[in-house]
Formats: sequence, C-alpha cells, structure tokens
Amino acid sequence: MLEWKKDGWKAVIALAPMLIILGVFTFYPIINTILISFFPHYNFIKVSYGSFGFDSYTMVLKDMKFWTSLGMTCLMVIISVPLSIIIALLVSVALCSIKKLQGVFQTIFFLPYVTNSIAFGMVFATIFSPMPYGLINTMLGWFGVNPVSWTGTAAHIPVWAGLTVITIYSIWNGLAFKILVFVSGIQGIDKQYYQAAQIDGASKSRVFRKITLPLLSPMVLYITITSMIGALKAYSSIVALFGENMGNGSEGTFMTAVGYIYKFFNTVTSGGATENLSTAAAAAVVLFVFILIVTGFQMLYNKKRVHY
Repeated sequence: MLEWKKDGWKAVIALAPMLIILGVFTFYPIINTILISFFPHYNFIKVSYGSFGFDSYTMVLKDMKFWTSLGMTCLMVIISVPLSIIIALLVSVALCSIKKLQGVFQTIFFLPYVTNSIAFGMVFATIFSPMPYGLINTMLGWFGVNPVSWTGTAAHIPVWAGLTVITIYSIWNGLAFKILVFVSGIQGIDKQYYQAAQIDGASKSRVFRKITLPLLSPMVLYITITSMIGALKAYSSIVALFGENMGNGSEGTFMTAVGYIYKFFNTVTSGGATENLSTAAAAAVVLFVFILIVTGFQMLYNKKRVHY
C-alpha cells in the first residue's frame, strides 16, 4: 500500500492516454450500443429514447434471417479457422527449418496482412470471376469444365463455390499473422529439447507432436481464439467478393451476422426508419454475447491442454 501511494500516480499518468482512448473508442460505444438496444423507438436525430422494452431483441431472435446469417458465419468459422491454423503451423515449421532466405519468405507471407481487405477481396473476385475469361474458369476450361459462378452478383452462386472462395480468402488473408506468432514461438523453444530428441533418435513427426506442438499450445490457443473472433466478425471480405447483397441477388446467401447488423444500420444512414438502429444494436449485442460464450468455452476446453 505504501509503495502504491508513493508510485501509483506514475502508473496512472502512464496508463491515462491509453485508458482515455479505450474509453472513448471502445468502452463508450459498447455501453451506448447496449443502451440503445433496450429502446426500440430510439431516434438518434432527435436524441429521443422513447420507452424501454425488449422489442428489438424479440424481433432479432424471431427473425430467421438472423439465425441463417449466424449459421453461415459459424459454417465459415468451422471450415476456415482449423484449416488456416494447421497450414500456418506447418508453414512456420518449414520456415524455421530454412536458414537461407528465411527473412525473404517471411516477408512474402506477411504481405497479405498489410493489404486492405477490400482490395484483397477485389483481387480474389477477379481471380474467381464468374465470367468465362476469369482465371480459375479459364483453367477449368482447359479440362472441358463449364464456367462456375464463383463470386460477384450472379443470379445463382452455388453454396459450395462461394464457401470455397471464402475459405481460400480467409486462409490467405489471415495466414501472415498466424505465421508470425508461430515462428516467434518456435524460435523461443529451448534447443535442448530437440537435441535430446535427436540423441534418442526420434522421428521428425514425433518431435513435432511431442515437443513443438505442446510447447506452442499457448500460441495455438491465442491464435484459435483470435481467429474465431475475427471470423465471426467477417463482413468486408464478403462484400468485396459478393457485393452489398452478399450473394445471389437480394437473397444474401452468404450474409454474415455482421452483414445482418449492417443491413439495418445502412437503412438508417440512407434515410430509413431511425428505429432500425435499435434493431441493429440488439443484433450486435446478441453477437457480442455469442462471441463471449464461444470464447469462454474455448478457454475452458483448452485449459488442461495448454502448457505454459
């Protein structure tokens, strides 16, 4: 207590700038969103809250489009997150085993991380263009396969085709950060473990399963949680690939949970009913709670599997 009284003000001064920024741009928006969600007739123009109620939550939870969009989001997470982690882990192990040009390869893999997601999505939309002259369709044409409507605003995009593009995009876009974390983790492992395994004549696969993977478990848990949160918030990539309607005209086949939120938010900003802002806020709160629950289960499930 005496040390806190003596030097505590220094910590407060050091933390104050970041706490102010977090308070203005993180904590206040979250609190305000939760508050708005409980006032179905909130009007941001007149700053009128109206009566308190749960009508917005009732509307969201009864809307099948919300559950469909959440289901599509979860499907994207289930497919893309495990694949991206496995690929990133294998690439990281390969990079650490390469001594020459290691920095060059790390830079190449890191480039997508600093690329704008919209621009990146437009590049993928060009590669997977539904037109016959698209790169992938051109390659399929060499084998006599008819063009496939991969992306864009085509009248009908097969679900398997759209999910394929989304999965490849998600893996490539998120690979850089995962590789960076895994490489730093592998380089921090004590080399004595590998030397002992080499003396015992352990195979490379056994070394990976018994030494590398267990000692990387904290990084794996961190990457898993952050990847799931990022995938559950997917929106800009879907818009870049399939347009504002997010697939198949106005059907929104590949609409995500965040896309559902923006659907109501955009109606407000374009001059629509201001009450839709409360609906968007309620959907955001439901998604927020869902992410908290998924993250909590992840941490509890992996508690005994992580070795610090």
